[in-house]
Amino acid sequence: MVLHHYRSSSGKDLILEYIKSLPDDEKTDGFSVLQCLQIDEMDKIKFKRWEKKVYEVYFYKDNRIFYVVADGKNMYLLHACRKQKNQTEKKDKKIVIKRAKEIGKLLGKAFI
Repeated sequence: MVLHHYRSSSGKDLILEYIKSLPDDEKTDGFSVLQCLQIDEMDKIKFKRWEKKVYEVYFYKDNRIFYVVADGKNMYLLHACRKQKNQTEKKDKKIVIKRAKEIGKLLGKAFI
């Protein structure tokens, strides 16, 4: 699976920036999750459908990465954050929806 990380308009890889900012144990688990996604070992990670065609993968201490799968070869990582409560924070939800729509428009698909 080819992972496409969401980049800001200035070119920053926002997913990697988030993971690199975490404490070492969480960072290690975050990179492990990315590796599992890349080599398609979904049975080794915890994930679920978040909304419509957007999924979230969980890792150490309530961290989340939201993603969409465009086809059998390409996965787009939309947003990474720490889940504070039982629900996704409103600001994080808005970011995920905006980015899913943006990627969908670029690919001619509807993810949300």
